[in-house]
Amino acid sequence: MVSARVVQSWKIQEARGPAVVEYHGLPSPGEALGSGLEMAQTLQRTPLYERHVALGARMVPFAGWEMPVQYEGVIQEHRAVRTDAGVFDVSHMGEIEVEGPRAHELLQGLLSNDLDRIGAGEAQYTLLTNERGGIVDDLIAYRLDDFRYLLVVNASNKDADYAWLKEREITGSDVRDVSGEYALLAVQGPHAMERIGLGAGAPFTFARGEVDGIEVMVNRTGYTGEDGCELLCPAADAVRLWDGVLARGVVPCGLGARDTLRLEVCYPLHGNDISPETDAISAGLGWTCALAKEFTGVEELRRIRSDGPGRRLAAFVMTERAIPRQGMPIAGGGEVTSGSHSPMLDIGIGMGYVPAAAAAPGTELAIDVRGKSRGARIVKKPIYTVSDQKEEG
Repeated sequence: MVSARVVQSWKIQEARGPAVVEYHGLPSPGEALGSGLEMAQTLQRTPLYERHVALGARMVPFAGWEMPVQYEGVIQEHRAVRTDAGVFDVSHMGEIEVEGPRAHELLQGLLSNDLDRIGAGEAQYTLLTNERGGIVDDLIAYRLDDFRYLLVVNASNKDADYAWLKEREITGSDVRDVSGEYALLAVQGPHAMERIGLGAGAPFTFARGEVDGIEVMVNRTGYTGEDGCELLCPAADAVRLWDGVLARGVVPCGLGARDTLRLEVCYPLHGNDISPETDAISAGLGWTCALAKEFTGVEELRRIRSDGPGRRLAAFVMTERAIPRQGMPIAGGGEVTSGSHSPMLDIGIGMGYVPAAAAAPGTELAIDVRGKSRGARIVKKPIYTVSDQKEEG
């Protein structure tokens, strides 16, 4: 993600309290599993590909990469993250470095959130928006210092994001794609930090750390709703880091569990729940938009905020036995954008756009599940919380 010179200048942050995050809204690798067309293409592989194969992972095309969708099984891996600790290879995600005396100015005019709210050693969830207020991508911006930022972007959007930023580069800023230099492991779960021997840290901070003698950038972010971190290391150290994390009893997890985990806590998936055709207000991401400042698409977003969106992205649970899937129609003019079985709640869950007037929690829905009408109910986000787990225990 960051160049060697940046690694040397990381500012160490002291632990600032428990890292319990109720809502990250993190980007993650925001795209659906690849289509069959990808099979005919040359797929990229992360530095951990051989390790995945050796563990018997089921490999699938994903955003142009050959990635593990599961090892022992989605449900087992999902529950391991909710109850203990799991590790995901997310090295396919993109890293873009922006540096220079006007780097802050460039990004402040292109990203939706207010970078003035964070300092060195802190991170922020934000959106890259187009002129219509649509979401080009959702990402995390890490403020390395006053003149350097690291952006972690979705794998399928990396090239488009880089081109978008590079085309708008201003004198005194330098945009570089450094994705190939680093590997990224997401270690998530209530015992994640204990398992890898790292102390507590505040959400959305980062610091230099060490795991089994390997220097890493410890990012207190994730895409599961659980405690944990994302470990950034040079690509050459990826295998040693992976082996060390597994040796500490952390369960290897694939993209299948990553998807069900994020859906339980209603983190949006780019390409499903959000896209260049959807705006942040309708998607429930207005909190990421500093509408008082100027950035691409802000005038349209101000208008939508003032007039009220015509539709909203709502979370729901099935009240009849059925599994909702992306694209299924919702009676009254809506559509499912994400859907699955919840391993923790043992019911069908999902998110979808519905008319704004019908988006309140408690509203009953009818979803066309393979030609049959099935009942559902809109619920407050997130669908699943850590307190649900405690009650079950």
